[in-house]
Amino acid sequence: MKILLAEDTKDLNKNVTKLLETQEYDVDNVFDGEEALEHLKKDSYDCIILDIMMPKVDGITVLKELRSRNIITPVLLLTAKAEVDDRVEGLDAGADDYLPKPFAMKELLARIRALTRRPPLFTTDNVELFDIVLDTGSTSLTCNSTVRLSNKELELMLHIMMNPDIALSTDYLIEHIWKNEENANNDTVYLYISYLKRKLQMIGSTATITGEKGGEFKIVSA
Repeated sequence: MKILLAEDTKDLNKNVTKLLETQEYDVDNVFDGEEALEHLKKDSYDCIILDIMMPKVDGITVLKELRSRNIITPVLLLTAKAEVDDRVEGLDAGADDYLPKPFAMKELLARIRALTRRPPLFTTDNVELFDIVLDTGSTSLTCNSTVRLSNKELELMLHIMMNPDIALSTDYLIEHIWKNEENANNDTVYLYISYLKRKLQMIGSTATITGEKGGEFKIVSA
């Protein structure tokens, strides 16, 4: 699973990153809100951990911005503030949970597990199509190189690759991949399609995904 950690305290950032990596999470760690937003333009995650008090752009602003982009990834806020108003502001802005500092690392892991429960996939085998291989076990996509996928990217790519002769509608994808998430919409689906198209380019594949926002999507090869 892929996690974005935005925490400006260097020692805490380092320690949390190391902890998460020992639990086999794939971690991108940044030290301010501006860096976090740049990462969120290019990649998707299974969980986002945001410190509220960060330089350049604070955690609440990052949270509001990512929700405005239709990124509905679970967000855990870290804060040294204990006031109820700060917690309420974070939850009202779209946070899924919060954890006051200082916190026990075991509690952090428990909160992350609760936010990232992986849905069962209907295959555990590698799926091959054109020049690409999708490994559902390691959540990776391979052609000339390999890239890791978030769980939502994996589910979306799996549906598309297992239906190569069918154009899948946006409504179908929302129903089957974002079935329990009321905030998912046309923009959400198209955002994840854009992530996958970028990753196909990154690994040097001749394949791409065709379709317009709100329409139908199909994988094709040049």
